[in-house]
Amino acid sequence: MKRIRQTAIGLAIVSTSMFSSDVFAQPKKEEIVKAINETAKYVSEVILDKEGKSRCDYNVTEGKWYEYEVPWHTGQAVNSLVAAYKATNNKSYLDAAKRGGNFWISMEIKDNPKLKGMVDARHGDVLGDEFIVFATVSDGTPGIYELSKVTKDPRYAKVATNAADWMLKNMYYPEKGVCYDNIQVSTGEVLKEYSPFWKQKDQKDQELFDVSRPNTEGSLFKDAFEFSGDKKFKDAFILLCNSLLEKQGPDGVWMRFMPNSEANKTFHPRFSLWYAESLIEAFKLTGDRKYLEGAAKTARAFAKAQQKDGTIFYDNYTDGQRPDKGSATGSAVALAGIVWIELSKEGFKEFDTHIEKSATWILKNRYAVDHPDPNLRGAVLETRTRFQKGKVWFTNRDIGTSFALRFLVDYKNFKFK
Repeated sequence: MKRIRQTAIGLAIVSTSMFSSDVFAQPKKEEIVKAINETAKYVSEVILDKEGKSRCDYNVTEGKWYEYEVPWHTGQAVNSLVAAYKATNNKSYLDAAKRGGNFWISMEIKDNPKLKGMVDARHGDVLGDEFIVFATVSDGTPGIYELSKVTKDPRYAKVATNAADWMLKNMYYPEKGVCYDNIQVSTGEVLKEYSPFWKQKDQKDQELFDVSRPNTEGSLFKDAFEFSGDKKFKDAFILLCNSLLEKQGPDGVWMRFMPNSEANKTFHPRFSLWYAESLIEAFKLTGDRKYLEGAAKTARAFAKAQQKDGTIFYDNYTDGQRPDKGSATGSAVALAGIVWIELSKEGFKEFDTHIEKSATWILKNRYAVDHPDPNLRGAVLETRTRFQKGKVWFTNRDIGTSFALRFLVDYKNFKFK
């Protein structure tokens, strides 16, 4: 199999054979199993450091790792490794997942009365260490709950549920069907009038939907309900999913909420997919197919965004403009595939071709396991081009591999029962 190789300046070159045909043959089971093991090895041995934290973004031109929303990235790595362990029974993957889970629960806040029970999941990056973001926590928890299920150790789920309880009490606004986005760490206050994200963009006049979202990423309240049996979590989860359906745009995505942009007509490569994933979880919880229909609308938007070769780029447009090809987003290829698989199981066979495109893309767009740079060996392509510190900031992000590993396991279970 041809793989991505590194040029003299460290950039990735994709095999041109993948563009030669629109026909996507189903990969063989042994190819998928091999890819699961190669990507799981990368997640467990390269992405997670000795503490269990994700190393996050690898700057290819510098050869250095940079932290970026560490709690969320770590949660994604844990989720993928638990899935890999369940698929292979390779204990080293579970050991690595426990290392990540132990780091995650070490963030529990015990000594601050205002934040006691919450986790100190600071966002980092452009926000620095002053803010905790709702979705950094909530979408980092699915793997934490899975880890408790597999290990039969309730500590992981207990910490996540305590955080869910704090967020329900302090950030939930049921009358408007949203949860506030941000907590200021130094004061312990939930920010209800301004968001530091918008402050970065110099937007002074901020409305409710600039500082809040339905915030169902990760389906935290559903998992908290299933772990604790407390109905208040279930009620909140269903209310927020109903809010999602009410606020979903005609294109199947949620343009009013960042990181989508109404002004630029662009939608983020994963954000709306997380909402779709939560709607599928709402269907599993209630049996009501209206949630599947909402998820399918989103899935169609991403089917349209997927290129003929299977690629999904970072910025995609609702008005039909060509996508920004500066960043090939492997995590979107994988997460869209995860959502398409769940919908196909429920009868939405329109997405089956796209599932095969994602599988083929992930198999082909990986760095070789003998790549000259050990920081990339076995990784899935996830390029992100930004402009920082007076130069082009070119990274291969860890989440391409974490999401791809989850997809590969789901694909194996879907196709090779």
